[in-house]
Amino acid sequence: MSLTIVGTVAFDAIETPFGKTDKIIGGAGTYVALAASFFEKNTNLISVVGDDFPEDYLKMLNKQGINTDGIQIKKGEKTFFWSGKYYDNMNKRDTLVTELNSLADFDPVVPDAYQGSEYLMLGNLTPTIQRLVIERIHKRPKLIMLDTMNFWLDKTLEELKRTISMVDVLCINDEEAQQLANEHSLVKAAKKINAMGPKYVIIKKGAHGALLFGNGKIFCAPALPLESVFDPTGAGDCFAGGFIGYLSKTDDISFENMKNAVIIGSVMASFNIEKFGTERLLEIKPDDISERIQQFIDLVRFDIKKENIF
Repeated sequence: MSLTIVGTVAFDAIETPFGKTDKIIGGAGTYVALAASFFEKNTNLISVVGDDFPEDYLKMLNKQGINTDGIQIKKGEKTFFWSGKYYDNMNKRDTLVTELNSLADFDPVVPDAYQGSEYLMLGNLTPTIQRLVIERIHKRPKLIMLDTMNFWLDKTLEELKRTISMVDVLCINDEEAQQLANEHSLVKAAKKINAMGPKYVIIKKGAHGALLFGNGKIFCAPALPLESVFDPTGAGDCFAGGFIGYLSKTDDISFENMKNAVIIGSVMASFNIEKFGTERLLEIKPDDISERIQQFIDLVRFDIKKENIF
């Protein structure tokens, strides 16, 4: 199979209670692609950067098996930059700086080599750019997944709804689901979102795991308890990357296999938060992933014999 990912490739500067960084590689597209590349070896990335973006970073992505032919390099422009600060509980952060730079007038191009990808992941970007990519792919992929955030809910709701109607899987957090559906109950919210178009809805709950809704079924996965959370930046993107990377590898979009994909996504997110930026993702090996999958299995496995309850 093959997977095409659309998302930002950027510079981040991050501060947490455990330290801070200068400019490091970040962006939704980067995190999604790195997480997915452990599973889908034919992973393509569409994005835009300025000519200040180091060639070594592109080589790093290539070394991970990610095709970067779809990354536009704009001469005379700078790369998208975001700076943020996290506080003690790591659930709250302040955005200190956002510089769109080359992203401001990004017009996505789908290279010929990317045409025919069976799986498409639309990372967090403007709904218009996400829709343009869908429209510029000659043959509809087997599965299209979209991630978004509250900024687009606040600023471009109608355009976002239009794009959401075109996808198969929507991945958002609990507050965004409540806002989009105007429902406090996540179960009711998921039903309303299903009615907007997506067959499946994933609602991320941070340290409280994730919910998968589809085909009238619900699956709940925990987050793996970790001794420390170092940097949550990109965790949701790594979840999405692990999820769709696994689906692309297995080429099975049944609800039962999506349950497995939710666990894989949770595994990749759990690695990402252990160090700054992409550092941890670039260290881990397949054996590390297998070991952590087993930790999830041990965490949730139980055997209750109903006849012995009463």
